[in-house]
Amino acid sequence: MSSISTIHRLGFLVVAIAMSGASLGAHDMWIVPTTFSPQSGQIVGVRLRVGQDFLGDPLPRDPALINQFVVADEAGTVPLVGRDGADPAGFLRVAMPGLLVIGYRSNPSVVELTAEKFNQYLEEEGLDAIAAVRARRHETGAKARDMFSRCAKSLVLSGSANEKQIDRALGFPLELVAERNPYFIGADHDLPVRLTYENRPLAGVLVVAMNRLNPSEKLTARTDANGRVRFRLRSGGMWLIKAVHMVPAPAGAAAEWSSFWASLTFETRSTNGNAN
Repeated sequence: MSSISTIHRLGFLVVAIAMSGASLGAHDMWIVPTTFSPQSGQIVGVRLRVGQDFLGDPLPRDPALINQFVVADEAGTVPLVGRDGADPAGFLRVAMPGLLVIGYRSNPSVVELTAEKFNQYLEEEGLDAIAAVRARRHETGAKARDMFSRCAKSLVLSGSANEKQIDRALGFPLELVAERNPYFIGADHDLPVRLTYENRPLAGVLVVAMNRLNPSEKLTARTDANGRVRFRLRSGGMWLIKAVHMVPAPAGAAAEWSSFWASLTFETRSTNGNAN
């Protein structure tokens, strides 16, 4: 193992320890491309951020954490290149006009939280069912270990928008999929978003949408029986849509719970294309 890789792993361990003493609201992870509107042939840097309400720290490229780091377009899906320890964590070259889907899926990591912090985490992320299970088991006052994985996506548009350009499912364990092109719809139209877990619609999960221009003004909804929510988004600025799902950890895992953190970023423009 190289000394650089060792430093990267130790650095992530420090982050995990720090997070164990803070609200897991700071656990959000999202993708920020260097541009959401690249030209054909342009190289785009893909930055990973961990934080809260768009205040985030860089997550440099660490091969030990990466399960998938890809970009999908009409020609297919390819891995993103990058230098270990660097921010941006990856780079892509825009091969053709259209909607590009960038995806990052992490390997699981374990964090241990005090009862207070874990209960706060459950409340903030709308994980009422898990809180109820802990209450039935008389575990509300007990610390907990969470094995978390990140499933982040970003939509980037090269060229003009049209409604035939669609988000693509990348097969992440927990995944948000925009069912219309956010670069095409008008301000008076809703954006339908579907949440899946293990490629199946997931009902009853809290989904939050926020704009970087005013991150404290959050839109929230719980998924319906088809795993779908709808948001009417303001024009202008970068949007982050996020959701968290938690299940009991597999037998033999070094944690009691497994959580999956999905996010989706894109940009809306002050003058969108006409919507039908």
